[in-house]
Amino acid sequence: MLKKSAFTIKSTLELLFNDSQVRDFSYNSFLPEFQKLQTKRSFVQMEKKENSLFFTIECSDITAFRATISDIIGLGKIISNTVELKEE
Repeated sequence: MLKKSAFTIKSTLELLFNDSQVRDFSYNSFLPEFQKLQTKRSFVQMEKKENSLFFTIECSDITAFRATISDIIGLGKIISNTVELKEE
């Protein structure tokens, strides 16, 4: 349950992948870190669809939103670097 505030922020972030195999690799890579995104101030759902990962984000303040987006982007960058190394 989100902490009450004057407003909430709701957003959806979509990561598009070239194929479902890379999407599944990314999904499985996100899972161990996923619990850290759940706080009193932010709630995140992750869902696989076709060649995409969708993150539905709900935060009680702008700082929690920025931190959540930053964490998702950071994990995405690690996955991107890993996929690039694999392809070399």
